[in-house]
Amino acid sequence: MPRHVIVDGSNVATEGRSKPSLKQLNEAVMAFMADHPKDVITVIVDATFGHRIDAKESKAFDKAVEHNELVTPPAGTVGRGDGFVLSIAQKVGASILSNDSYQEFHGQYPWLFDEGRLIGGKPVPNVGWVFVNRTPVRGDKSRRSIRDAEKGGKKDSTPKAKVSAEAMKPMPVPKAPPPGATLPAKKTTAAPAGKTVNEVLPFLQFVEKHGIGSVVDGVVDSYSSHGAYVVIGDVRGYVPLRLYSSPPPRSAREVMKLGDTITLEVVEIIPGRRSIDLKPSTRKVTPVKASTAKKSTAKKAAAPKKSAPVKASTAKKAAAPKTSVAPKKSAPVKVIAVKKPVAPKKVAPKKSAPAKASTAKKVVAKKSVAPKKAAPKKSVAKKPAPAKKATPRRS
Repeated sequence: MPRHVIVDGSNVATEGRSKPSLKQLNEAVMAFMADHPKDVITVIVDATFGHRIDAKESKAFDKAVEHNELVTPPAGTVGRGDGFVLSIAQKVGASILSNDSYQEFHGQYPWLFDEGRLIGGKPVPNVGWVFVNRTPVRGDKSRRSIRDAEKGGKKDSTPKAKVSAEAMKPMPVPKAPPPGATLPAKKTTAAPAGKTVNEVLPFLQFVEKHGIGSVVDGVVDSYSSHGAYVVIGDVRGYVPLRLYSSPPPRSAREVMKLGDTITLEVVEIIPGRRSIDLKPSTRKVTPVKASTAKKSTAKKAAAPKKSAPVKASTAKKAAAPKTSVAPKKSAPVKVIAVKKPVAPKKVAPKKSAPAKASTAKKVVAKKSVAPKKAAPKKSVAKKPAPAKKATPRRS
């Protein structure tokens, strides 16, 4: 069974410094994980940690808390961060990575003196972080805590030591810089907080091809306290344990091995840090389909370009005989036919009335002339008159 180690993040981040550093804490945790790859790591920081670190690390700290990479105690916790660290270590039987001796808790947690329960760490120049087992240092606070626990008869219960109201308040946050401190000039444009994960060009190329919900293949590259980093082409992505499964595994080493290729789905893209959050997926990789689709669409797109000239040429050839026969004559006819129907529709009512009147007049004229021509037909009856004249001459 792997060993569980609770990291006192506030203590480790302040080692050798007057002010905690999130970068130093991350380096220490990564170095410890490299030395003890089978251990399960949980990092605890006090409630004021986010206010005491550099302002440039604030957004990275908030992101780490959101991803459960860092855990803060509830507001009003007795003993603040130290009491929270010790209570978790006692509950799961874990060791503690810290340079603190926790003297005021020696009567409540006597297991701190057991071998391997307390681990110290320190950065050594030209070497890196070095971790060793240590024993808590005894002092006045330690003896008082043990004495109070023996009087109460409960070594593992909450001590009855009197705690002042001032000690229970959160650590004060400075409102002004110390004397002589020089502050950097304010920038007009907000720079991304924390260290960026990827370079600009590879990150933009990845985002252009893969949006949220797309599926990619990634190679497990390294572990973190609450997840693992994978390599996807020229970019690095992060697989947090909280997105791996429900409930999440205790350690990334239990479910992912270095060098393995796993299928992942893009869950979130953070432009400020140029980071990519992913989770395991059972779907097929979308980039392969996208590439084949591009090839197929390219072929289809190329085919019309080739066929279009053929159709155009055939169209021209087909049109050639028509133009040679009578396209020029038919074209004007069509143009005239189009122009003439438009004019009659507008003028026809006005011209049609006179036309009908003229035709009517012609008809009337013809009918009136007919009686005049029919009148001489009545004079044909005069032909018998000569017969009457002839009879007297014969008599």
